[in-house]
Amino acid sequence: MKIFERSLTREFTGIGVSVVLVLIFIIVTRLLIMYLGQAATGAVEPQAVTALLGFALLGNLPVILALAIFIAVLLALSRSYRESEMPVWFSSGLSLMAWVRPVLKFGLPVVAVTAVLSFLLTPWALRERQEYERVLQSRDEASRIAPGSFVESRASNRVVFVDNTSAVDGVINNVFVQYEQNGRSGVVVAEQGSTEIAPNGDKFLVMTKGRRYEGTPGAVDFRIIDFESQKLRVESKAAQSGELSARQLPTMELLKSPTPERLAELHWRAALPLAALVLSLVAIPLAFVNPRSGTSLNLVTGIIVFFLYYGMLQLFEALTKSGKISPWIGLTPVHLAMIGLLAVLFSRQLFGFRWLAFARR
Repeated sequence: MKIFERSLTREFTGIGVSVVLVLIFIIVTRLLIMYLGQAATGAVEPQAVTALLGFALLGNLPVILALAIFIAVLLALSRSYRESEMPVWFSSGLSLMAWVRPVLKFGLPVVAVTAVLSFLLTPWALRERQEYERVLQSRDEASRIAPGSFVESRASNRVVFVDNTSAVDGVINNVFVQYEQNGRSGVVVAEQGSTEIAPNGDKFLVMTKGRRYEGTPGAVDFRIIDFESQKLRVESKAAQSGELSARQLPTMELLKSPTPERLAELHWRAALPLAALVLSLVAIPLAFVNPRSGTSLNLVTGIIVFFLYYGMLQLFEALTKSGKISPWIGLTPVHLAMIGLLAVLFSRQLFGFRWLAFARR
């Protein structure tokens, strides 16, 4: 019996880790493309892409783990059916219920990790992401300037480029500024620059030994002006603290004020680890492979079951938030339906519905 459990646990773990890595790669790739696109348009700071990627991935981990544990059990047991290992185990006196213990042995630690992520780490990641974005949006233009890169102002009326910055005194070398002001365009080039803060708190970029080209070349009003020193006011934006949504609030804060929206969020956080547990058990009878049917039929069926379960949880969460379902009921009917399906699938595999025929007599 110990050999049986060890072999199953080892196979579950190997497949589960592979599934998690594949899902993380897919999600990271999709998020990276999205954030890089936003960074290219200026909607997201380029240096913030990695941090935002980490926060978003942490927020998706509970669903990734729930899907991974489901697919791991489903694939491992399906392989046992296809390679005729199951009949050997059954002929040794083991019933289908014998697979519950090794599945729980493998799944319960994953469920515990999912619960910690759902109740603690995911809300924290969402709060940190909002705070990080708030701090980035409040940074002034000078602090965003990096050597060798073009920095566009948030008003999209100015682009600044610097060649390099001295590590000793912080002096900026070879400054280039292209701007639009009062319907006129201009270009400023200077040998050096530095930042200066006025007594009223305004911040300026002070450029020295430079030249300004203003207007359209060839036009009557086109001007070239040499200067020894010129100040350029740097944009600044006050940091704004936004109100936290229910998804971002700590779990204890949700309990202090049980509004329908907050109770719906509590249901959702509890649903993710519970769904991981139920799905791992559903995978046991669902893994049955009929040699006459396609070997991937049960996998397709399992994916459909997973997305129906997940979709119904989201639907009932939205209905709970809107008040159409009592907050004290919440997502419970979806879990009960899945537990009912679990009982039906086990009965079908264990008794072949003979109990139903007996009940009709």
